[in-house]
Amino acid sequence: MIIIPMVRENAIVRLEPLTDGHREELRPLADEAEIWALTSLRGDGPHFDTWFDLMLSGTSAGTQVSHLVRRQSDGAAVGHSAWLTLAPEHRRLEIGWTWYGRTARGTRVNPAAKHLLLGGAFEAGAERVELKTHHLNARSQAAMTKMGATREGTLRRHLLCWTGDWRDTVFFSVLREEWPAVKAGLEARFA
Repeated sequence: MIIIPMVRENAIVRLEPLTDGHREELRPLADEAEIWALTSLRGDGPHFDTWFDLMLSGTSAGTQVSHLVRRQSDGAAVGHSAWLTLAPEHRRLEIGWTWYGRTARGTRVNPAAKHLLLGGAFEAGAERVELKTHHLNARSQAAMTKMGATREGTLRRHLLCWTGDWRDTVFFSVLREEWPAVKAGLEARFA
């Protein structure tokens, strides 16, 4: 499995490998407290630069590839998503750190971005793509289920969040042989 950072796009979104040049485009979007309410690390307000630098350092270290998500219709930056926990020796990775500003939530943006990220992962040789979320994040769990990902289980007290609360982490996955059906479902949602 070889993951190469590159621009990926379809009619709905353009995923651009994150660079420092994206910092100021993402900053105002990240300043919505609700985005960070159920995350392990805070990225709004004065915490944004620390979060952004962590995303860049993961990319530099080769442990993740972060993307700015841009809406094609108006060219606006609308959020972030990444390939994380790259494990080429096991032919798996995770899609995570996905969040969108208000104008993109509940639209065709997320299915279109997931289509590109999952497709790119399987094209690169992945056999398994993981997705995980906070046990209280019903919106994220519903999106993963609607996408066709398989709910695998929950790791209890998996992460201590910035709020001081424990996160039970709900795991989902898509396997290579499941990708054609998931792909068709995603395409139907953003067509």
